[in-house]
Amino acid sequence: MPIDRDRALGAVLPESTSSWTEDDVILYHLGVGAGVPATDPSELAYCYEANLKVLPSYATTLPFQLLAHLGSVEGLDFNFAMLLHGEQDLHVHQPLPTAATVTHRGSVVEIWDKGKGALVVLEVVTTDKANDPLFTNRYSVFLRGEGGFGGPGGPGARNLAPEREPDHTVESPTMAQQALLYRLSGDKNPLHADPNFAALGGFDRPILHGLCSFGIACKAVVDGVLGGDVSRVERFEGRFTGPVFPGETLVTSVWRDGNSYLLSVATNERRSPVLSNAALTVKGTLDE
Repeated sequence: MPIDRDRALGAVLPESTSSWTEDDVILYHLGVGAGVPATDPSELAYCYEANLKVLPSYATTLPFQLLAHLGSVEGLDFNFAMLLHGEQDLHVHQPLPTAATVTHRGSVVEIWDKGKGALVVLEVVTTDKANDPLFTNRYSVFLRGEGGFGGPGGPGARNLAPEREPDHTVESPTMAQQALLYRLSGDKNPLHADPNFAALGGFDRPILHGLCSFGIACKAVVDGVLGGDVSRVERFEGRFTGPVFPGETLVTSVWRDGNSYLLSVATNERRSPVLSNAALTVKGTLDE
């Protein structure tokens, strides 16, 4: 059956809770490449509980499992094998604590007809024990083959990188086992571990998680531009444009733009785009 936008739009997903500890935070940080060099104080701040801080992109992993509930939404009849994670938009309302129990409330807030597929946007608001908003995620998933249902096409591209040399460039090497480490933060999709499953998707070997690349880019800007101050991040968004093979080096190019930094991420080895239409908005001014 085709997508029924009127029925699916506004659907509320089951409420869920999750908890994390310092060990979970450290595992995530290792999964996005933290800890090199291992004795560097700035890296130990991500990997050692004595003075631990939390990279804002960790928030993308916590409500991720709610995506599985999209299959039960009336009006969304699709094959999960045809689902691609297209975009991610994270708003940080408070600095993330090193340990917490939180509640996630999700709903379908947009459905766009892209012709060859449907773009479904799931918004998840996460609150702390006092019911105060901690962070909000928007997961945009592309359902291949589900377009043409007659809905609106949605807004055009934004956060376009300027045609000039970047103000900053940060290189982030990944390890051959990076995906195997990152998957322990919750995304157990076999595409990132099983060579046979990856072959079914058209890849000659498992690829890195899109949200792992998202986290690597976030860390690149926090460390390379914001002096390691994770509390400065207010929003981070981007579009996934290509795969990364574990072991490749990601090159994050950064441009100043008002109160934001525009980003473009590509692999060094293949010069292949990874993350586009990306922007990181800071709290305060860029000169602080």
